[in-house]
Amino acid sequence: MQKKPRANSLILASDSPRRLLLLHQMGLSPDLIFPAHIDETPKYKEKPSAVAKRLAMEKASYAADINPNCWILSADTVVGCGRRYLGKARNISEAETFLRILSGRRHKVASGVCFVSPKKQIYSKIVYTTVKFKRLSERELCDYLESREWEGKAGGYAIQSMAETFISWISGSYSNVAGLPIYETSSMMRSAGFVWKPSYYPIEVKRNEKRNSC
Repeated sequence: MQKKPRANSLILASDSPRRLLLLHQMGLSPDLIFPAHIDETPKYKEKPSAVAKRLAMEKASYAADINPNCWILSADTVVGCGRRYLGKARNISEAETFLRILSGRRHKVASGVCFVSPKKQIYSKIVYTTVKFKRLSERELCDYLESREWEGKAGGYAIQSMAETFISWISGSYSNVAGLPIYETSSMMRSAGFVWKPSYYPIEVKRNEKRNSC
């Protein structure tokens, strides 16, 4: 049986390897990775930014209820093109649809970030980044789909990999598109009273036995 985290531990309520790497860029490693088991289906006519904010709050609440007296960090990143919500690509057909929508157009990436203190004080923020894709050729589209980098990625792409070659212009936080806005997250955590001594060597962290994609 997994031991309960000690009081004042930092818990990352996400199993995303990208968010863990971004947290390491802040010189910080969580004591426990605890992915939240929640329904991530958008509500009827719910705007992409509202989805990101709500899911981040629900993930944090789920983790905080099971791990009292801990610091909880959660986030959710979504892609919106016009009024259209582009979730995590579940298959190659959906990824192709998303990429064709984004080709030659601007879109917005919104990340909801939530931080909960051991005293249940809640801090939250929405961060936006605008991204413009060049017009993709059929060869580029085919190659990217074959790479399978799109799997489970919001909007069907990962900016920190091959898809960066598609981006002609960006306004806002780069790390926000990758899954966790570093500047805003670190500022919010410090404002909440969480203090850490940066360590620039990744530390192996414990993972909750039950896992889901976040």
